[in-house]
Amino acid sequence: MRVLWVWFVALCMLTRGAACLYMYFEAGEVKCFYEQLPLDTIVVGHYFTEEWDDAHNQYDIPTELGIGIVVRHTPTNHILVSAHGKPAGKFALTTHEAGMHEICLQTEYHGARLKNGHFPELRMHIDIVIGDAHRSTSAQDKVHSDDLLSRARALNAKMRDLHKEQQYQREREMSFRDLSEATNTRAAWFMVFQFLVLVIACIWQLLNLRTFFEDKKLR
Repeated sequence: MRVLWVWFVALCMLTRGAACLYMYFEAGEVKCFYEQLPLDTIVVGHYFTEEWDDAHNQYDIPTELGIGIVVRHTPTNHILVSAHGKPAGKFALTTHEAGMHEICLQTEYHGARLKNGHFPELRMHIDIVIGDAHRSTSAQDKVHSDDLLSRARALNAKMRDLHKEQQYQREREMSFRDLSEATNTRAAWFMVFQFLVLVIACIWQLLNLRTFFEDKKLR
């Protein structure tokens, strides 16, 4: 997922008139931000959502998540967009009045809570393009979105394979370490046994010599 995130940031930097950001929040929460927009301006927002996976210790594409999008003109409270989408998609609007606009994205999580009682942590990337009247058509954008999702899934599969390989290497290292510790322990005990045998042999020799000299004296 890190490669996809870097690609997304690079796209934002190369996109003219774009406002790119990403934010962290818990599933089920609503996140809002504000944009000062001029009159009769086309605004296109692209977003991409990731879900934290504790099992693989990485961000992954959520499968039980929907995104609710609401855009309103703040001074008049006029709603320009009210839609529901997938974890990755876009929204578009044309401003009818100049001024501050509120853009809210609400996550609609349909999965179970975590063991700690909370919903999973999400990371959302948002690219807001202002004044772009030459965006691709809906069909082309859907193809682009599907291609992005397929690439992300392929990257996630590779990440899972790498994680499994790292886990296997860690298990081998642990097995080798346990074997080394066991061998060192046996070697230490063998040295202690040799020392005890040597001490016992010395005591036995001293006792024999003492008995021998005492016999010599008596004679």
